[in-house]
Amino acid sequence: MHKKSGYAKTRVYTVRLLAATMLAGSVTAANAADLVISNWDGYMAKDIAETFKAATGLEIEVVNHATNEEIMGKLMASQGKGYDLVFVSSPFAEILNHQNLVEPLDKAAIPNLANLYPEAASLAYDPGNAYSVPYTWGTTGLCYRSDLVKTTPDSWMNLLAPSDDIKGKTTMLATDRWLMAAGELAKGYSVNETDPAKIAEVKDLLIAAKKTLLAYDDTTFYSKLVSGEASLVHAWDGWCNYGITENKDIKFVVPKEGSDLWVDTIVVMKNSEKKDAAMKFINFILDPANHAWAAQNILYKVPNKPAMESLDKALIEQYPNMGMTPAELTKFELLRDLGPAQKDYSRAVSEIKAAN
Repeated sequence: MHKKSGYAKTRVYTVRLLAATMLAGSVTAANAADLVISNWDGYMAKDIAETFKAATGLEIEVVNHATNEEIMGKLMASQGKGYDLVFVSSPFAEILNHQNLVEPLDKAAIPNLANLYPEAASLAYDPGNAYSVPYTWGTTGLCYRSDLVKTTPDSWMNLLAPSDDIKGKTTMLATDRWLMAAGELAKGYSVNETDPAKIAEVKDLLIAAKKTLLAYDDTTFYSKLVSGEASLVHAWDGWCNYGITENKDIKFVVPKEGSDLWVDTIVVMKNSEKKDAAMKFINFILDPANHAWAAQNILYKVPNKPAMESLDKALIEQYPNMGMTPAELTKFELLRDLGPAQKDYSRAVSEIKAAN
């Protein structure tokens, strides 16, 4: 969930159109790069192509997708052809694996997998990192102006049934999974709930909450906090950090009911003709110095032990949620592929947003 998309993550970025040609229904790279990588804008160092070439002699072309849904549409339409390596959030990696579109990782070619925390190698959607590598991870919670709220928030209900002093000064994430998760967690349900009756309960709660909102907002909510237009917002941890950068009175808290664990991953496409090069790129990005770039520059935690240990302590003092440990993070519930229930979520969110 980067500045971003994230998660979403489903996360909105500045879109750069894919420089490719259409051939027999497939996306074909417009140049002869050794690797074509699709990622969210700004999610890797700007000089990644130069540093990777210096290290390996291989050329890469980086193209951007704006959302998980955008790249998934392209991958499904082309069966992954034209892409070698893709960054997607974990539920989407899970879908790609179910569709047999991703290549099992060649672990012998990726010795830097050893840098991952043990918790990052035992995530339920891909135990043992059989087909995906976690790149960033984090959680979702409440981001607030400590100087503008009378009571420190500690519950999802502080957002969904706000006190009078902050009514009309709250925002919620608009993306299906995170919007629904706030209501599910408030009700004590799973963030992957599939029971239609419980989904209906959550929908009703969120329709009632809508009447108290300033806006649904996936992209400018932290700016609203900085300006004072909002006092409390529903936020990904990294995005709250962008607000903290501009105003030290902004704080982040995970509500007492818990939260989700989101993971942005890297996968290699099964139809890639350059799988060996793709494994080299993954090994390169997992080098602690390279992986630490994401933590230092997009203010998201990375699941790389030596990379996190290399961070300046002042960074974690300024952004306390950067200090959350893997044990703390993995107490939260992983977002998973919902299967057919995704249609129920989409329908519920459409009804919530259409409600008066």
